[in-house]
Amino acid sequence: MNNFRATLLLLAAILPLAACGVEPWVKPYERANLADPIMSFSRDPVSSAYRNHVFQAREAARGAEGGQGGGCGCN
Repeated sequence: MNNFRATLLLLAAILPLAACGVEPWVKPYERANLADPIMSFSRDPVSSAYRNHVFQAREAARGAEGGQGGGCGCN
């Protein structure tokens, strides 16, 4: 019984340290695919991105919703 407790204690100590060596799931060259508007939660991500662009240009609030980019919104 004492041997079982020692093994259990050893596993409890090693398990958190083993999690530190995990590589990131998403590689840097794969992040462009996740940044695509199609990966958005909205039903129509392309039109919602356009609506946000128009709203930001009208309200002079470029980037207020976490949008990217800059400029006057002329394009």
